[in-house]
Amino acid sequence: MKAESYLSRGVSPTKDDVKKAVARQSKGLFPGSFCKIIPDLAGDPEYCCAVHADGAGTKSSVAYLMAQETKDPAWYRGIAQDSLVMNTDDLLCIGAIDDFKVSNTIGRNAHRVDAAALAAIINGYDEIIDALAAQGVTVEMTGGETADVGDLVRTVICDSTVVVRLKREEVIHAANIRPGLTIVGLASFGQTTYETRENSGIGSNGLTGARHLLLHKDYLAKYPESCSDTLPADKAYCGCYHLSDPLPGSTLTAGEAILSPTRTYLPVMKAVLAQYRESIAGIIHCTGGGQVKCKDFGSGVRYVKDNLFPTPPIFAAILESGEVGSAEMYQIFNMGHRLEIYCDETTAAGILEICARFELPARIVGRTKASTTAGENEVIIQDRGQTFTW
Repeated sequence: MKAESYLSRGVSPTKDDVKKAVARQSKGLFPGSFCKIIPDLAGDPEYCCAVHADGAGTKSSVAYLMAQETKDPAWYRGIAQDSLVMNTDDLLCIGAIDDFKVSNTIGRNAHRVDAAALAAIINGYDEIIDALAAQGVTVEMTGGETADVGDLVRTVICDSTVVVRLKREEVIHAANIRPGLTIVGLASFGQTTYETRENSGIGSNGLTGARHLLLHKDYLAKYPESCSDTLPADKAYCGCYHLSDPLPGSTLTAGEAILSPTRTYLPVMKAVLAQYRESIAGIIHCTGGGQVKCKDFGSGVRYVKDNLFPTPPIFAAILESGEVGSAEMYQIFNMGHRLEIYCDETTAAGILEICARFELPARIVGRTKASTTAGENEVIIQDRGQTFTW
């Protein structure tokens, strides 16, 4: 199944071109792990390191729209959390839960993104770092690069690179995902004990689709700089929502829902791994590739997901746009849970109890079986009376 709507806007959820480009590169110390793991930078054979880069993607364009419409640069703060969490929560999938070192890269068009906006982004990093510290997770800002690149960037981009070190014996290796496991899904939506308001669950993936499928054509006329001039006009801002419109089924407006900062699972997972690290076969961050992301890990595994969360309002609104079908939605968006833990049933029950302490919705969303073709993986999603296979 191809994600046609997403591809028509110049984005590939499967990143096949990228996978081909890096196919010959070293896979690191643990081939098949969620993140590439390299020898310890300090040379200790008992330790290893990971250097990870990611960012807020085109979510920064929505922050630009909100800041322009409200005349409030504070809307930029959330993309700092997006940029950081997209790194840290990928790294937690290899078992890293503390002592992260981060450097950021902000590229802006200084004609459109001023000093106040820049300060908001930098302060946003401080805010999420302080919030994590309050939960016992240490993240240290080591510096960064702020570049005025108006010839290349229409508004602003916000990326981060994170380095972490951990013992090799503590690595959680996604290649160990096998048939016979329970899949625990941790919700992307709601409000945990360590969050200050409701989270829509959008994360930082699929934002090109989300903003163009939800937001009104008015924004193309008013802010043509907020999207590429290579994008066909019939693919730009095709939705019915203005930023201040209420999102049906939510306490958030459409703008707030699209900009809802990417949730970090670090506080919860620190507690989970303290008790169950040795019982967990793998962890998957359902980012690029959405609910089909898991297909890239393990061997000979059929991933069966037949107990997903009810579709959160932000994804229901995107689906109701009529341009994107259910199958494509699962390939692009997390659809309600953004982290999966693969373990036995007893461990799953304990994980659900820990999540409840943080008021984080969690449930058993499925299980793994042997695939029908040896050495190949399959994903089966059964939801809302429909079955999809990849």
